[in-house]
Amino acid sequence: MKPAPFGYERPRDLQAALAVLGEAKTSAKIIAGGQSLGPMLNLRLVEPQLIVDITGLAELKQVERRGDELVLGACVTHADVEDGRIPDVTRGAMQRVAGNIAYRAVRNRGTVGGSLSHADPAADWVSALSALGARLTLRSGAGARMVAMEHFIVGALESALRDGEIVETIHVPAMRASAHWGYAKSCRKTGEFAHAIGAILIDPSAASARVVIGAIDSAPIVITNAAELFGGRIAGDYKDRFDARVADVMLATAGVSNAAHRHIHVNVLKRAVREAAA
Repeated sequence: MKPAPFGYERPRDLQAALAVLGEAKTSAKIIAGGQSLGPMLNLRLVEPQLIVDITGLAELKQVERRGDELVLGACVTHADVEDGRIPDVTRGAMQRVAGNIAYRAVRNRGTVGGSLSHADPAADWVSALSALGARLTLRSGAGARMVAMEHFIVGALESALRDGEIVETIHVPAMRASAHWGYAKSCRKTGEFAHAIGAILIDPSAASARVVIGAIDSAPIVITNAAELFGGRIAGDYKDRFDARVADVMLATAGVSNAAHRHIHVNVLKRAVREAAA
């Protein structure tokens, strides 16, 4: 199939892009890498009347270290992260996640901000950046606001973005030297979207952990105080203390009614915990 007819704008800078979006009298979609939007257009799952192309906006490709966090422009690609073209504040965690997204051709064009804006619960960055405690700057012609990653995805293919607003930057906190990272997913075959994701950032020395159960049919489950998953306390023996029954209850409460699906999610999370402890 081919897309339905649409108008096309390629603004010269970010302010021009925001102006176009703010003045749009019709339904508008932003295209960056186009790895998600392109197929949806072809299948006519979306039929916007205007496409705003932001691939040429240099402001959205900037990367810098600001104190204890990394600030990524929304148009940084998965391959930029995979190939180490950005500073590493996560001790290789982001690089490993990026390197396992889809296929290299997708990683060359797909963008971090575009993946987040698409808000697919099965997308790697949705779960990984939630576990890493990232924040997003969202900008419109009226100004900017900051949103924590765990509050950005509000449902399957639904985000906190308002009309005329885009993801401008992603803020990733530097990982503490004492922290451990684990990330695992289950796919039917290499390169496909996951049907279960588990991510954990745990620091036994600080007795803290962030745990994410992703690739469910709604927003990922983000547990910012995860002691319950480890018998009530987080310590160096957390791998042995992981309680699969608690994780199963969390999934059931979130609406995952199929016991087989819950079993897959729990085991993927268990793999992430083991990876963190390795």
